Amino acid sequence: MESYKGKKLFTPGPLGCSQQVKEAMLRDYGSRDIDFITIVRNIRQELLRIAGISSEQYTAILLQGSGTYAVESVLQTCCSFSGTKVLILSNGAYAKRMKKICHVSDIAADIIDFPENSMIPVSKINDLINKHPYSMVAMVHCETSNGAINPVEEIGTIVKKCLPYAVFFVDAMSSFGAVPVDFGKAQVDYLVTSANKCLQGRSRSLSLDLVDQLQGLESNGQFRFTPPTHAILAFQKALQEFSEEGGIDGRSKRYKKNCSILLEGMKKLGFKTLLPDSEQGYIITSFIFPKHPNFKFEEFYQRLSKLGKMLFHSYCVF
Repeated sequence: MESYKGKKLFTPGPLGCSQQVKEAMLRDYGSRDIDFITIVRNIRQELLRIAGISSEQYTAILLQGSGTYAVESVLQTCCSFSGTKVLILSNGAYAKRMKKICHVSDIAADIIDFPENSMIPVSKINDLINKHPYSMVAMVHCETSNGAINPVEEIGTIVKKCLPYAVFFVDAMSSFGAVPVDFGKAQVDYLVTSANKCLQGRSRSLSLDLVDQLQGLESNGQFRFTPPTHAILAFQKALQEFSEEGGIDGRSKRYKKNCSILLEGMKKLGFKTLLPDSEQGYIITSFIFPKHPNFKFEEFYQRLSKLGKMLFHSYCVF
């Protein structure tokens, strides 16, 4: 079996991590070990510090699942009771996944689809939500399927003006830690990556109940169900490296440089970006398949794989 050790992952996840982060997982901890509980508490505090928000207003809840698990936990906790309705602002696949979660969970939801080759237009939001009885407005910050970074601060301001009692939910899975979010301006209630604010609500799911998870972490520092101890140790080490690199400023500087190199090289090869330059983010870059008879994606993919580069590809229909 071919080993992928050392290959660079150009995918939405999982992503590469340092050797030191991998080595942090070599130590075994019991889930109720005092040292492990201390590590969990420190990680929760560090996430709030990275976000630039106060523990008096927000809290961080760790969940032992994928990003979709975390997104569903917010929808289940806030919107699984009678009378709630979600508005999803979509310009890509991950916002559409929110709609699928709502459909499967029997949560009332509307979705507004915008073109996938641009960010969500602020100018249209006011008319879409004004005087509508939505209990939540949900959107993706950096839409992983195309790389668009949506204006959450501007949209959040409009949401709270038109729907002051609605929950504003932002999926920042791809952007937290590299793209700053002004929580005060955006007035975000829930932000999913690892940091979340927990509003009082009820859930019809046991494992996805954020309130119950928070109460456990606050009362005894423990997860309700078996936590991924080795992943938590790796997370702690990754946060240390994040701080050593200069936090959000340092990491975004490196990402911007990498993105600039990538864009320059790909454009020289004749590739065109999906998004216009004015809206191109620096976390994810999407390129359009060349309409050339000699371009075969599988061959392109395999050649890059042999050079130690792993690609992610998706299809957009216009």
